[in-house]
Amino acid sequence: MGWLDEDDLSLTYDATRRVVVEHPSGRVVGDDVFAVLQQHQDGDPDTHWVGYLGYAARPDLPARSMPGVPDAVWMRTRSVQLTEEPGRVLRRSPGQPPEHSTPPWYADAFAAVQEQLHGGNSYEVNLTYRTQEASGSDPVDVYGRMRSTNPAPYAGALRHGDTWLLSASPERFATIDRHRRVETRPIKGTTPRGATAEEDEDLRRRLATEPRFRAENLMITDLLRNDLSMVCEPGTVAVPHLMEVESYATVHQLVTTVTGQLRADVGTVEALRALFPAGSMTGAPKLRTMQVIDAVEDSPRGVYAGAFGWISGDGRADLGVVIRSLFRAGGGAWTLGTGGGITVHSDVDEEWAETLWKADRVRAALDEDHQKP
Repeated sequence: MGWLDEDDLSLTYDATRRVVVEHPSGRVVGDDVFAVLQQHQDGDPDTHWVGYLGYAARPDLPARSMPGVPDAVWMRTRSVQLTEEPGRVLRRSPGQPPEHSTPPWYADAFAAVQEQLHGGNSYEVNLTYRTQEASGSDPVDVYGRMRSTNPAPYAGALRHGDTWLLSASPERFATIDRHRRVETRPIKGTTPRGATAEEDEDLRRRLATEPRFRAENLMITDLLRNDLSMVCEPGTVAVPHLMEVESYATVHQLVTTVTGQLRADVGTVEALRALFPAGSMTGAPKLRTMQVIDAVEDSPRGVYAGAFGWISGDGRADLGVVIRSLFRAGGGAWTLGTGGGITVHSDVDEEWAETLWKADRVRAALDEDHQKP
């Protein structure tokens, strides 16, 4: 959990205006948040930054900015609390089948994606949408319920003024250790937990073996291998763990680990930029698929599908992907994003159902009466 004291230094980025503003001075200090962060990191090995990169944080990629929402926030703060969450949560919470039929607007977006896939413009598109969720609960209480009902290894809460990000993310965007070894752990392939032990095992086995899930994961694995090859020493990019099933309270996930050794001339923030946004949140190939997403999705992603975590002046970093998250700028409603990867083999009703049960547990954290399962 990170928050800003009155005299702490922070940076905000507006992708529409292309300005990075330093606080509390209010000075414009650049037009690229990655470049400004790299300058700060190069200047002091003892500094530590905590914050997020919204989906539109890279100015050279096609992504729309969400009005009224900072496209990046980074805080050089003394008020940070880091806690260890379990890497795998094996406690089972029975999945609930969605009751709502696929709405026409989602079916239309799905059809538009299929047209792009069949036209050869993409191999996989991560189709997402946002909902607005009203709640009078204190954000700290919401985060507490989120941690108890949906524990995850990349959970976090960030506050900058009246901006809040609450996340129960299971996915690592990237970590860089003191030896300059970089690791990313893309998730592609998700099923709900079963209502019985037998059903749960069937769903886990299906996730591990079904060709559709494995194809989705392999495409993103290849994308991440390519991204890492741009910043790593030749011959060091490896896949030590391919398509392993990890089980959480509400879902099974298919996870791959990709690693590499950064080149001597590549800084930490430069490496994060090369990987951004997460391939699991775009699809493949990244640039063309982001163009498809920009044309098909009816609202900007904002902070959703970006990355959040910490960056140290000594070169270390650890960031998760902004999924299973809530975001609020000002005192209005919370924004909740959800979605999933689409290929030519995807079924529209199954994909819609997946977006619902991914969002259900996050939404439950807003309910003051919701009890831990």
